[in-house]
Amino acid sequence: MRIVVCEARVPFVTGGAEAHVGELVRELGERGHQVERISLPFKWYPKEEILAHAAAWRLIDLSESNGSRIDLAIATKFPSYFVRHPNKVTWLIHQHRAAYDLCGTAFGDFEHTEQDVGLRLRLIELDREMLGECARLFANARNTASRVQKFNGLIAEPLYHPPRLAPRLRPGPLGNYVLFVGRLDRLKRPDLVLRALAQAPQALSVILAGDGPLRSELQQMAESLGISSRADFRGWVGDADLLELYAGALATIYAPFDEDFGYVTLESFLARKPVVTTVDAGGPLEFVTDGVNGLVTEPSPEALAAALARLNGDRHTAASLGNAGFELARTITWDGVVEKLVGSGAAGG
Repeated sequence: MRIVVCEARVPFVTGGAEAHVGELVRELGERGHQVERISLPFKWYPKEEILAHAAAWRLIDLSESNGSRIDLAIATKFPSYFVRHPNKVTWLIHQHRAAYDLCGTAFGDFEHTEQDVGLRLRLIELDREMLGECARLFANARNTASRVQKFNGLIAEPLYHPPRLAPRLRPGPLGNYVLFVGRLDRLKRPDLVLRALAQAPQALSVILAGDGPLRSELQQMAESLGISSRADFRGWVGDADLLELYAGALATIYAPFDEDFGYVTLESFLARKPVVTTVDAGGPLEFVTDGVNGLVTEPSPEALAAALARLNGDRHTAASLGNAGFELARTITWDGVVEKLVGSGAAGG
């Protein structure tokens, strides 16, 4: 089949969504399909730009190229699913969350003004229409699917896939650091991690593998908390270094707010490391069970610090939790994922 995979991409920003699309393109190609990755830049500010960027996707007809039919268009995150194609499938990574579940929280920028309320209602209406015209609708996790059902009244089937590094992750001795992997922004809550470390055993440190707009602020926070020597800001690291960091960690601390999916959970498990997360983390809770393969706490520095102290003081439990995580993560493969996405796609146009 001739397939296009559509993504909206913020220039100079790379994260889980970009890895998701890249892996899908690779897997489709390995199964003999002709695949093209279609990217358009996305800008969400000022808010007036949001509908313009959605309209840009709606102007695009990908039904054919150079006179030859394109059999299938697979859309991913907002607003790539506005694209026009007679056989459009969406594997939803996330919608424009500021207009959805983040509205009214400290993480959203939509206010109770006539303009913002009107824009939010328009986005929800358009999403319902654009996602509703899909031949098949999937989500990357139950958490994402639940949002679609709650706000748009549509049913999306959760479709899990392994992280990009899955074949290369390996275990190692439990070290004296916990690992934070991700973008340094509000939703990932690296500030909560630092506050927890300040109350955790002095023998523990944290390595933060990631970069983002909060880095300078977080470094100042670490200094004010007296943990500068225990908080190692590595920035973005290459694959080889990240594999080593997973292998040598005591555990991974992953406490985002209502995450969609989160590769970090499965990456940690595949390195046989337990995950410390929170009751409001969203996607990670689809995999992490408290006391079985990780620890789930309230989103407070005290609760997270207590969890870290427990793992630090009982390495046997930490290892057992990590092993249990591995047994779960190893069952998640690409087998069946591509089959569901492609489906009877050749007949859909």
